Amino acid sequence: MFVVFEGIDGSGKTTISNRVAKALRERGLAVEHLREEGAFASKVTQGIRDFCRDARNMALTPRAELMLYLAREVQLADEVLRPALARADVVIADRYFYTAAVLAEARDLPPEETAPLVAAAANALWPDLAFLIDVDPSVARGRRKVAKILSPDRRPVSRKGLTGSGLQTRLRASYRRLAEGDPARWIVVDNSDADLKQVVGAIVDAVLAGRVDPAQAPQVVGARLATAATPFVLPPVDDVRSALGAFLAWVDHRAVREPALAAYVLAGTAGDGIDQRRLILAPLAPRVIARGLRGLSDAASWHLRQQLLESAPGEVALSLGELGGEVAEAWALRELLADVAPAEVAASLEGLDDETAWALRAELFARAPESVLASLALLDVPRAWELRRRWIEVRGGLERAVANYTRARALARSVTGLDGPEAWKLRKAAREHAPVAALASLKGMTAEKAWLWRDRAVSRAPKAVLSTIAGMDETRAWGLRVATALRCREALDSMIGLDHPTAWDIRETCLEVWPPSVVKSLGVLVSGARGHALVEQALAQFPGQISLLKQAAIIATGANLVKSVMAA
Repeated sequence: MFVVFEGIDGSGKTTISNRVAKALRERGLAVEHLREEGAFASKVTQGIRDFCRDARNMALTPRAELMLYLAREVQLADEVLRPALARADVVIADRYFYTAAVLAEARDLPPEETAPLVAAAANALWPDLAFLIDVDPSVARGRRKVAKILSPDRRPVSRKGLTGSGLQTRLRASYRRLAEGDPARWIVVDNSDADLKQVVGAIVDAVLAGRVDPAQAPQVVGARLATAATPFVLPPVDDVRSALGAFLAWVDHRAVREPALAAYVLAGTAGDGIDQRRLILAPLAPRVIARGLRGLSDAASWHLRQQLLESAPGEVALSLGELGGEVAEAWALRELLADVAPAEVAASLEGLDDETAWALRAELFARAPESVLASLALLDVPRAWELRRRWIEVRGGLERAVANYTRARALARSVTGLDGPEAWKLRKAAREHAPVAALASLKGMTAEKAWLWRDRAVSRAPKAVLSTIAGMDETRAWGLRVATALRCREALDSMIGLDHPTAWDIRETCLEVWPPSVVKSLGVLVSGARGHALVEQALAQFPGQISLLKQAAIIATGANLVKSVMAA
């Protein structure tokens, strides 16, 4: 029997498929998993996967990407899958040709072009059962972020991530259409708020039943999960105060099974009701709570930093970024953490140009040179250039200095916002190995060369491009936002607090697509009549979206006004 698991990134399909494989083996079945613990059984397939993932291959076109995804699965099918089907009771795949099909659709390739290619590649080998592990994209994103905090990934960023979080929303819709079109094969399992053991148990029973009669599998899953738990129902929402209550209720419910996800959702929030929950979750998910303190300067957040110094020193140090150079508590913590988290302390110095910052850079340079270098972002002063040149000299010259991803990324970050000839020289040198960082270094720049870079990259990396125009009230910036907003919510993130006719047009156009981002984009404008009305409209139309409830909770506690003023 051949069983496939599909779903968006962060849906839990890899965890679930591996646990199902283990449970079936415990039942005495011979089970082969083609992607055990996340690694493909074929080295060739894994190599193609790594190539497609690597953002250094940003220029890869959608058609070429499709061909590579198909080649990946063809290799796996020929090398591993077909032999496994001849000897095992159950063969499990974590992703199959469906992934190539839905990604091509999300990239706007015409189905009449892609469908024959997918069919030819599959060569009539399709699974007996396909489980779509379905998750709210905001929940999936939170789970991915938690995983990265707990297990930092030092590899170059993912190419899919360059498109922005809107890609996962489109992929989910495509998967659901596939499942609806072939109900005899597909079984949709909602994993947004499910007990993992119950989900695994239901799928195991479905596979066992499916070996006898595949038509019985969907009924088995439905019956098992229907009695697994009472669905959580949010309290009614009709304004920002009741939204705060609903948000806190969601956090309390989620904290029982996924304390780290509950902690992540609290990131960037403070105030009534929230502070108590942060304190409760701090011992359960210390690193996640600490990372969520970034930019917060309220008394409760400082208390949490002190509490988490030993259990999450690196995250506490990173949370000091965005606080400026005049916060005495921040400097005291940097001094305390310099020995145990030198790289993170150095990162928190980004853009700071006072004597204390320079003294700390000098102290940290030998232990965390790349982090110290990256902290020079926005600094176009002699001291900064002297340190950049010293770093390059220590690395054996510019060509050798940018020969790997980590160093090239640090150098690109060090010239963020700088428009002089020397900055462009370093940016171009870093681009080959760290193209996303080089692109992101255009932050706030209005030079013609910067716009040319943006125009060339926006179709492949809109998220990175939009990050460079944050807060910009420029005609060309508005053009980029208009062109990308319906597919990339980061367009709204780039216009927080901007009171411009085009900004209001974008907000109204995107309200049904990205309600949380529309509300977030208001910033200090929520205090005005038009902003208040837009928030009420969003809550009335989408009262159950946790990301929207979070934005309303921030408004209710007044934290958004504080952070917007700080950002300005």
